[in-house]
Amino acid sequence: MAALAWLLIPLVAAIAAAVWGSWAARTRSTGDGASLADYERFREAMQRTGSGGRA
Repeated sequence: MAALAWLLIPLVAAIAAAVWGSWAARTRSTGDGASLADYERFREAMQRTGSGGRA
């Protein structure tokens, strides 16, 4: 019975590592589309103001 316990420990560790690896490698959406569009609008607004402003 003790030998079976020693064989189950690496098996459980391998299963846990496989579950963690699949969770860590999942594809995630970053949702950067809206923030990039906002940044582009900001850049366009800053370019429209011109460089002749007061400092």
